[in-house]
Amino acid sequence: MNPQGIPAGAPCWIDLMTSDMARSQEFYAALFGWSYEAGDAEKYGGYTMAYKDGKSVAGLMQSQTDGEGYPDMWSTYLRVDDIESTMDTAKNAGAIPYMEPMDVPEQGKMAMIGDPGGASIGMWEFGGHTGFQAHEEAGAAAWHELHSKNYPATVDFYKNVFGLQTSVMSDSPEFRYTNLIDGDKELAGIMDAAAFLPDEVPSSWQIYFQTDDVDATVAKALTLGATVINAAEDSPYGRIAGLTDCTGAMFKLVQPPA
Repeated sequence: MNPQGIPAGAPCWIDLMTSDMARSQEFYAALFGWSYEAGDAEKYGGYTMAYKDGKSVAGLMQSQTDGEGYPDMWSTYLRVDDIESTMDTAKNAGAIPYMEPMDVPEQGKMAMIGDPGGASIGMWEFGGHTGFQAHEEAGAAAWHELHSKNYPATVDFYKNVFGLQTSVMSDSPEFRYTNLIDGDKELAGIMDAAAFLPDEVPSSWQIYFQTDDVDATVAKALTLGATVINAAEDSPYGRIAGLTDCTGAMFKLVQPPA
């Protein structure tokens, strides 16, 4: 455990790769009330920390304009105790290494892999940076959900590589969903998305940001350049909506049940 109570295998951090740092900062500052602090340019390449009421919630990074054409996107990182060992285990379980473990000076170690369903997921070994300080509160991430085109293999992968327990929430042909858990704490979810994701859309991790009023937040987001992907609707877990931000990065909103 750590000061934020984040167990090994749990989502511990999120960051945004953006093609327009200034626009993205303005968007999330207006939407969630975030403030920012840019890291040392030489040491951290302009990586910027986002804060909500003085507590760290996310990172933002300017994408390289070298013609690679990576889409703007949010990434989730899982906490690991030994990143080199976990990377070896992940490769043996069929992961594709996108970024081998690297030291982030004074902060920790990071890596990025592609899971068996093709979704990218980060790994973070704690150093000076021990994950988000705000989670499951308004203006911060509240839930992390993998939409996978290779559901059975992906569930096994996260269970075996990250040492997580699983709990099947639904297993009907229409809706298959497994929670990754630590004891009685739900850490993240995996949804079978093979039936509804188009061929050209890859498996991906989705981040839900908590808000006190989904409909008002969606309306505000639209004035800031967002696009609605999934209109607000009620669910057993609260009112949810899906959007892309001002540069096209996907994210979701959740208003917890009253």
